[in-house]
Amino acid sequence: MSEFIGYRCSLCNTEYAPGQVTYTCPKDGGNLDVVLDYAAIRQKYEINDIVSRSDYSLWRYLPLLPVKDPGGEGTPLRMAGWTPTYYPTRLAEKLGLRHLWIKDEGRNPTASFKDRASSVVVARARQIGAEVVVTASTGNAGAALAGMAAAVSHKAVIFAPKTAPPAKVAQLLVYGAQVILVDGNYDSAFDLTIQAAEEFGWYCRNTGYNPFTAEGKKTAAFEIWENVILNLKRDLPPLAVFVSVGDGNIISGLHKGFKDLHALGWLEKMPRIFGIQSEKSAAVANAFFKGTEVIEPVQATTIADSISVDLPRDGVRAVRAARQTGGEYLTVSDEEIIAGIGELGPLGIFAEPAGSTAYVGLKKAIALGKITPEDPVLVINTGSGLKDIRAAMQAVPAAPVIEPSMSALKKHLGI
Repeated sequence: MSEFIGYRCSLCNTEYAPGQVTYTCPKDGGNLDVVLDYAAIRQKYEINDIVSRSDYSLWRYLPLLPVKDPGGEGTPLRMAGWTPTYYPTRLAEKLGLRHLWIKDEGRNPTASFKDRASSVVVARARQIGAEVVVTASTGNAGAALAGMAAAVSHKAVIFAPKTAPPAKVAQLLVYGAQVILVDGNYDSAFDLTIQAAEEFGWYCRNTGYNPFTAEGKKTAAFEIWENVILNLKRDLPPLAVFVSVGDGNIISGLHKGFKDLHALGWLEKMPRIFGIQSEKSAAVANAFFKGTEVIEPVQATTIADSISVDLPRDGVRAVRAARQTGGEYLTVSDEEIIAGIGELGPLGIFAEPAGSTAYVGLKKAIALGKITPEDPVLVINTGSGLKDIRAAMQAVPAAPVIEPSMSALKKHLGI
């Protein structure tokens, strides 16, 4: 456990002691950032103390996390993170880039980026003695919480919109969580979750609400730093990171991770972070384009359910993640998102719609001249395409059906 010294409001900068507050700022409702004692960490650790560790999961960064070791050795809880980073040469050549990486979060235990947040939240719940953890989710966050909680026999309650993809609902049920489908959207499930947590004393995991979610997600920034940035030539421009944005917590977590490394003196060049949203769920991008931090709700209808959010709960920090790093926001169409799934597949990467969103955002950035051939680029696929088979099937032609004979096969093959 690192030197966890409290929280700071992202809006008014009011600081709170570790045991004083656990969610949003009581003064203005702003999101809370976990505050670490960077000086104390620097005294205890050097870069080599981190990168030489033999734990190949997000827990290799335990000295930089605000939780104690949660135990659970040999379980999926200890396997979250340390996802593969691919170097797709063919795709780089096609896009005209000299340096391109794709980080595949679909390789997490429950097949999405959200395992990072849920692992740390479960660790926090165990540390403070919370018997029940609850969250609202369109599927991935809930599946992650259900899976990580199940790994250590912790009780989880999940509220999800009844429109959530069946594959994601199936995960929730198979992991043994108490699942309640809400006749409404993600935002209504979110609000009900907070009310239930307050009424029943449950520990609320909600993304953009519980500050420990960003602490889990920042571990992806640590891995990008260790596996890509530390190996970049010093004369290259800063790394450009492309990630899809829904409620804003993943991009905020990435930004927090890079800021932690910079504060420790371990990161020289801050990566430029590009947030990509669907045109049909673009509340954060709209604020960025207007040059404001006021997040106005939209009526989200995108096919990318993981980033379909009317009112992003971590919107302010999501805007800042791009603005403060010299990055940008871009919006893409649902048609582009579906096409992107089909383009990544031949590379051996099966992306859910939210993961494809980041990739087609990169394509748009190149077309607009925002990314040049010299820029090193990393794209994050946030989850496996198995999460949403209905969307995946729209990206490819249907498989033919033939009679089980050589004549039928030859006819089909045109031989």
